[in-house]
This record gives sequence, structure tokens and C-alpha cells, in this order.
Amino acid sequence: MTLPYSIAELLGPAAKGQVEPALEVNGINADSRLIGEGDLFFALPGSRSHGAVYTRDAVGRGAKALVSDAVPDGNPGVPVVVVEDVRAAYAKAAACIAGPQPEHCVAVTGTNGKTSVVSFLRQIWEHAGIKGASLGTLGLMVGDKHVPGELTTPDALSLHRTLADLKKQGVEHVALEASSHGIDQRRLDGIRFSAVAFTNLYRDHLDYHNDIESYRDAKLRLFRDLIDKNATAVVNSDSDEGMAFMFAALDHGSTVFTVGEGGAHIAVEEVISEGRGQRIKGKLVGEPFEVFLPLVGRFQVSNAVVAAGLAMATGVEPKVAMAALAHLEGAKGRLEFAGSRNGGNVFIDYSHKPEALKVVLETLRPVAENRLIVVFGCGGDRDKGKRPEMGKIASDLADVTIVTDDNPRTEDAATIRAEILAAAPGAREIGNRADAIAEAVGMMEKGDVVLVAGKGHEDYQIIGKTKHHFSDHEVVAEAIAKG
Repeated sequence: MTLPYSIAELLGPAAKGQVEPALEVNGINADSRLIGEGDLFFALPGSRSHGAVYTRDAVGRGAKALVSDAVPDGNPGVPVVVVEDVRAAYAKAAACIAGPQPEHCVAVTGTNGKTSVVSFLRQIWEHAGIKGASLGTLGLMVGDKHVPGELTTPDALSLHRTLADLKKQGVEHVALEASSHGIDQRRLDGIRFSAVAFTNLYRDHLDYHNDIESYRDAKLRLFRDLIDKNATAVVNSDSDEGMAFMFAALDHGSTVFTVGEGGAHIAVEEVISEGRGQRIKGKLVGEPFEVFLPLVGRFQVSNAVVAAGLAMATGVEPKVAMAALAHLEGAKGRLEFAGSRNGGNVFIDYSHKPEALKVVLETLRPVAENRLIVVFGCGGDRDKGKRPEMGKIASDLADVTIVTDDNPRTEDAATIRAEILAAAPGAREIGNRADAIAEAVGMMEKGDVVLVAGKGHEDYQIIGKTKHHFSDHEVVAEAIAKG
């Protein structure tokens, strides 16, 4: 579409009978502060307030019309279009305005592994000679270019603009992380997905979804509603939840690739640890394969074969995709080796959920020839139920547990630590995260492994409502340098 934009075209049948067919606008936004003269303001529902409360501000800044899921109180002074799902309408309007998308848009959902899978997929594309991009928790990555991001799944308008910009740069393959929030809030609506993937499902974000069923349903929407009819769905068959996602895709008419130990497309039959890597043996559509994956952790094998399945679904030859696994580099802050001291090794990982912490500690146990030491905390203003779970997991699986602060946000940090410590007998409490990391690194002996968990790639700590610069990587490096 070109400027000015027809509201009737932006909203489709929903606009019929509510606005003049010839009514046109200069742009759209859901943030009243960014509304320009002649724009269309979308009043979206929020967790704390409804966007309709900003109608007066939007109109004062030049909004020509309003789209919402209800008529706002009072007379806004501009035409109002009421739609059933205003978030979906906003995303689809953003897609119309932004312009053409890359030919192959791929989305990955699941509790754990999204960041690694999109990173691995981008690397496999590059290995196959395809210019690709990944977008998610680590931001936007295209080749050597990295643009940090704030959200796992960006807001609809910025997301569609990014996709259009990538198309203009000649990027036709894009892998996106699809968070449950992003799917539920319709940020991904309007994208034509040629392939989607499911990794696994564990307890997470119950402060938002209320229960695990709602959390699952949010992710299932990617398979039910957002993929093209001719799309391919890659499912990790080793997940207990995989069957629901497979049937959702089949009901939609999509092709399904299953991967993992029980996979029909990529069957992993044997995984042998070799130093800081693993040798994978199995069958690729019935044919034997063997490849060395230069990453530790059985979960990374799952992530790698999901990425390989997506690569094949987007045009990469199967043997080329599997060969590329030998060249993969781990995503930043995902079981990342951070250095050595006194014959011991330090790893940094983003694990901030019970199952993720459990998996990483179990992965590092055989790597530790002596003690396994873990430093972690839990975020404030988030699901409180996982705090004692994570405390128990750390206490059961590590030899030394140090409980510290993560992002306390507006909660009392000592209270968060106490809720963890209640289920972690014998754990040490060091509130200052830098001091806690320094203590763990300082006590290292030959054969020890230290895991610094919870923040991974993040380079900040949120205390109250303020972001302070803080990097686990920098603190670990400083502690190691002190010797």
C-alpha cells in the first residue's frame, strides 16, 4: 500500500458500515505519544489499563480516527471503528503498511530453546549459502550485524517494519522466536509463516497465563491459526507435549516433520559425549547419518535437530543441513563457556525457569570432576511459584548453592531470596550478584564447575524500575583475572 492509506483496506470487512470508504490516514500507531497528524490510533487492551484512556492524547496529536474493541467514554471527536480483536487488526494493518515480507518467515515456540534454535537455523542457512536473519531475545542478527532488542517477540508495528526492511536488504529467510506473550497479544498476526517449530513445554509465565493450559493454548495458536496451509511444522517428538502440536498442525493441513529420539524425519539414535562436544548418530529419513556437534548438553542436540528440520523445510538440502551442525556456535548466554580458573570451568546460562535449571545442572554434572557450584536468583514481579522449585532443584543437583539477586524489580530482594532458600537447605545467601559470582569463582578448585544462571546474555539488572548496567560475563572475567 502507498500513502495515504485507506482505513477500509487496512481493516478489511470490519470497517464496513463504520467509516466512509474513502477515509484515509497517513500512518498507524498504538502509542498515543507517537501519533502524527492524520494517523489512525489503535487503542489496545493492556494488563494495567486500556489504550482507550489515551484517546484524548492521540486526538490532540492529530489522530484522524480510532480503532478499538469498544466505544470509548465520551465523544472522541473522530470516527471510531469497533472490532472484535483490535490487537489482530493492528498487526494486520501493520503488515499492510510495512510492505512485502521475506519469502521464508519461520517461527519457533516452546518454553526453552527458542533462542538457540533461531540462532542455529540462521547459521545453517549461512552454511548453505543463504543470507538469513534471526530475531528474538538476543535482538536482530544478520551476518555480523547485531541490533539488540527488548522483547523476545517485538511489537507488531516494529516487527513488520523490520521484516520489510530485511526484504529490501535481500534477506528472504528469517527465523523468529514466538513467545507465548507475542502469540497471545497477536504481535505475529499478518506474517505468512512457511514453517514453524515446537521445542518443549514446561511451567513458565503463569503470572500472565494463570495456568499451564492457557500457556499451552497460546503457543498452539501458532500452529492452529498463524501458519500457511502449505507450511511445514517441525515438532520435537521427545517432548511430552509434542503430540498436541503435531495434531494441531495436521488439523490445519500442514506437513509435519518430527525430530528427536522418536523422530520420523530426523531420528537421533545415539549421542556420545566427546570433550566439549557430542557425536550424534541416527537416521535422516531412514538413511544413516553421523555428525559431531561442538556443544555440550543433550538439550542442544534437540535444538540442533529442530533447527536442521526447519532448514530442510525452507529449502536446504538435508545432507547440507546436517553437515552444518558440525560448525554451530552456541547462542550468547546459553550454556556458554566463560573461562577457567585453578583447573575449574565457569559456564553462563540463561536458565531462569525450574526445568531449564534442572536440565543445565544435569548436563554439567558429568562435566564436573569435582564440585558443581551454582549461583542463581529469581526475578521479581514474576511467577512466585517457581522460586521454591528452583531452590530445591539447585539444592538437589549442585554441591554448592549460592542464592543471589536476579532482577528484583519492584519486589523486596531479600523476600525473593528467602522464598528460594526455604526449599534449599544448606544454600548460601549473598544478595549482591557481583559478590556472589566472585565468591563462587574464588572458591574454585581443580575439576570444579561453576554455573552462573538466570541472566545469560543480559547486560543489565533491574532494581525497582531502573535498569543498571550489569553483565555476568564481565563479572566472571573480572573474578577470573583476580586469580
